[in-house]
Formats: sequence, structure tokens, C-alpha cells
Amino acid sequence: MFGVGLPELTVLALVAVFVFGPDKLPELARQAGALARKVRTLANSARDDLRNELGPEYADLELRDLDPRAIVRKHIIEAMEDAGDEAAQPRSKRSARPLLQHEAPPFDTDAT
Repeated sequence: MFGVGLPELTVLALVAVFVFGPDKLPELARQAGALARKVRTLANSARDDLRNELGPEYADLELRDLDPRAIVRKHIIEAMEDAGDEAAQPRSKRSARPLLQHEAPPFDTDAT
């Protein structure tokens, strides 16, 4: 989850034993576990409150769905897939003929 493997955990455990001592370590581990449970409970409570406030349309809402990085990544991937589909079409269906050397591009007064 955090990119921490067995060697890193071993080093962290040894540092913890040297810094806090073997007699305080079990109590610190118990406190860390209680803190993790409390944070998980708070996150689940926030998610449930958000689901209740937003209504039944968002019953499957997850907090990770609200991460801006995930939202941007999702839209970029969709845009790239759409561009790939457009590139697979024949040129005649994608756009009109290329402009001549001194020809002005088409101008839509309603769009501007």
C-alpha cells in the first residue's frame, strides 16, 4: 500500500526497539492500532454521511472516487480512447478537405 516491503519493515522495527525500548513498544503498538481504528471509523462515518446527504443516486460512492488525480486520470484515458476511435475512422469522415494555400478557414458566427 505505501511501498513498504519486508526489509523496510524490519529496519523500522529495529529502529523502534532502539528508540523506544522493548518495554514501551507493545503499548505504542496498541496505541497505533487504536488510532488506525479511529481513523478508519471516522472515514467510514464521513463516507456514510456524504452518501446520505447526496441521496440514493450516490449509494455506491467511495471516497477514493473524489480524488482529483483519479478524476483527471479517468477523463484523460476516456479522451485518449475517443481520440483513438476517431483516428481509426477514414479521413473523409473525420474532417473536410484540407485548406488551399490562401483559403480562409470556415468561420461560424454563432459559435463565437
